[in-house]
Amino acid sequence: MAFVLPTATQLKEIGSELGMDLSDDYVEAVRAFLVPFVDGYDLVGRLPSDLPEVKYPRTPGYRPEGDENKYGAWIVKTLIRGAPNGPLKGKKVAIKDTVCIAGVPLANGTSVLDGYVPEIDATIVTRLLDAGADIVGKTVCEYFSFSGGSATSATGPVHSPRNPGHTPGGSSTGSGAVVAAGEVDMAIGGDQAGSIRIPASFSGVVGIKPTHGLVPYTGIMGMDTTIDHAGPLTPTVEASAPYLEVLAGEDGLDPRQRNLKVARYTKALDQSAKGLRIAVVREGFGHPTSEADVDAGVRVAAKRFETLGAKVEEVSIPWHLNGVPIWGPIALEGCYHTMYPGAGLGKNVEGLYPISLGRAMADLAQHGNELPHTIKVGMLLARYADKYYAGLYYARARNLRRRLRAAYDAVLANHDLLLLPTTPMMTDPIPPADAPLDRVMTHCWQSITNTCPFNVTGHPAISIPCGFGKGDRPIGLMLVGKHFDEMTIYRAAHAFERSGDWQKMGPARRQVSKPAMAKGRKKR
Repeated sequence: MAFVLPTATQLKEIGSELGMDLSDDYVEAVRAFLVPFVDGYDLVGRLPSDLPEVKYPRTPGYRPEGDENKYGAWIVKTLIRGAPNGPLKGKKVAIKDTVCIAGVPLANGTSVLDGYVPEIDATIVTRLLDAGADIVGKTVCEYFSFSGGSATSATGPVHSPRNPGHTPGGSSTGSGAVVAAGEVDMAIGGDQAGSIRIPASFSGVVGIKPTHGLVPYTGIMGMDTTIDHAGPLTPTVEASAPYLEVLAGEDGLDPRQRNLKVARYTKALDQSAKGLRIAVVREGFGHPTSEADVDAGVRVAAKRFETLGAKVEEVSIPWHLNGVPIWGPIALEGCYHTMYPGAGLGKNVEGLYPISLGRAMADLAQHGNELPHTIKVGMLLARYADKYYAGLYYARARNLRRRLRAAYDAVLANHDLLLLPTTPMMTDPIPPADAPLDRVMTHCWQSITNTCPFNVTGHPAISIPCGFGKGDRPIGLMLVGKHFDEMTIYRAAHAFERSGDWQKMGPARRQVSKPAMAKGRKKR
């Protein structure tokens, strides 16, 4: 598309939007001055884009139906064979449908992007294939990944394999479901408010949100660069570490990455928890939405760490309760600017821009009536705050972010890990399609209370299953570490995993047989 000189009428309209009263003579003078700039814009539009090489053959895939997609978790099935050798040789992986795979459709849970096909592979896609993994498809996620439940995807709800009729947890709903069902060895999730850890908690699997920037986000649809994270969901802690080793590290493209500290995370496995100092965060319990079984189950699990030789004590971090209010302006206004003025790409940051995605998102405002409650409510508030308060609450929240981070760091200065429930509640039933706004919003947002503060601060956090509560629903325990100290997180999480069968733990204490969960565990 050629870039053309704006007309006098167009400049007057734009000037009015910017509060400028432009005379006819002034507009003509501006038009004359802009000619070389317009020529420059036109040249930029004609030069070839500098995009990463697509290395592995693939097909567009297909939308599976029936028994091939009995939980509604797959948006596309395909097969992209990885390198003939590598640490992940033969592993089957699924990719959340926020992630670019060249030649394979990307919808991010929406109707807006129906038919969009990226031209690049995200960095993490290339890394998985280079390591020998086979990509077997893309998983359904919530509409623009803006929900912790399972009520907004344009393709319909995703159901929990463990608890039919209930959500597997969002926004990486499909990723949680296919891992829980044993259909893949690993699924990629994205996390801006808990969207890796919530599915892990609700589905009874393991999900780690690495330190902000540790895993490159290049080629993945985001919300706000300061809270975007990607990471693996796996059946076990032991299975998780090799994937993070492959995914982590600088790619030279992602502005979120700086001063990284990368480690051999598999070396943390089989170490004991003896001597670890674990702080149980009092403010992570007893919320208005907390279920008694969750609080009780996580406290029982905390005591298990004591039997493993860790020193466990309760601490108070009052600022933890400010996490959601601080996250709100950052996530909502950040998402608004990324999705609307930024056409899904964002602006004012270095990095790789998938230009085709910007084209596909350019007319987002024409699709307003297609949006679910979560997007409508969030974007209405964000636009209001941006228009009538000049984005000052976003700026203030960004400043308060440092104070919140310091509150956690003060405790972590004397402890190795924080411990709290991943989600205050267990999985709940999926609302019907005609559910009222308040029912849908509660279902979609009640789960982020303990997770989203660590998106704001960037601390690494893992959710591991620690038992069952009422209705045979999984309970998730979250361990939070110092920045770039995923090694200690894996050390503690794996020691807990080895200490007993989590499926027999928790207030419900019902013995179940789940081959999908046992898959990948070694006998010891």
